Amino acid sequence: MTEAEAARPKPEATGPMRIETPTLQTLGWLVFYDVNRTLGGLASMELLRRSLGARGWMTDEGHALFVAVSRLTPGTNILAYCVALGWQLAHWRGALVSLAAASIPASILIAVLSATLTRIDQLPVVRAIIAIALIVATLLVLVTAWNLLRPYIKGGNAIRTGIIAAIVIVLALMNVTPVRILLVAAVFGVVMTSPAAPVAEVDS
Repeated sequence: MTEAEAARPKPEATGPMRIETPTLQTLGWLVFYDVNRTLGGLASMELLRRSLGARGWMTDEGHALFVAVSRLTPGTNILAYCVALGWQLAHWRGALVSLAAASIPASILIAVLSATLTRIDQLPVVRAIIAIALIVATLLVLVTAWNLLRPYIKGGNAIRTGIIAAIVIVLALMNVTPVRILLVAAVFGVVMTSPAAPVAEVDS
C-alpha cells in the first residue's frame, strides 16, 4: 500500500447501528424484581423505567408510549406495559417472558396473602407494613407522573400542559371514565399544537 493510499480517509461504515438489548434471562429477572416488589401499576412502571433506562434499554419517550398503550388496553395495566416492553426488546419471546415474570409470581403471592391476611390483618404490625407499602407505592406513582409530565412543561408547552391538566382534573371530578378523559386530552393536545394559519399581509 502506498503512502497516498494509507493517508486517504477510510469511508465510514454504513447501515444501522447495532443496539444492545438484554438477554431474555436478564429481561425476565428485571421484570420479576421490579414488578413483584411493589403494589403494581405506575409504581412498577417507574421502577422498570429506572432499571432499564440506567442500562440504556429504554428512553423516556418509550416509557411514555408504553404507559399510554397500557392505559388504553383492557385488563391489568402493568401486564400490558410489560408485554409492550418485552416485545420492543425481544419480540414475542420477550413479551412472553415479561408477561410470565410479571404475572406468575404475583398470582402466587396474592393467593398466599389472601389465605393468610384474613387471619392476621388485624395485627398492628401487619397494618403498619401495609400502610408503609401504600405510601411507597403512592410516592412512586407521583414520581412517574412527574417524569411523564416534565418534558412538556418547558417554554410554550407549559401553558398548553396546564390547560390540559385543568381539563383532566375537571373531567375526573365529574366522574368521567379514564378512557374518555384520555381521548379528550388527546384531542385538545392535537388542536392546541396545530400550527396556526398564516396571516395574510394587507397592503397599505
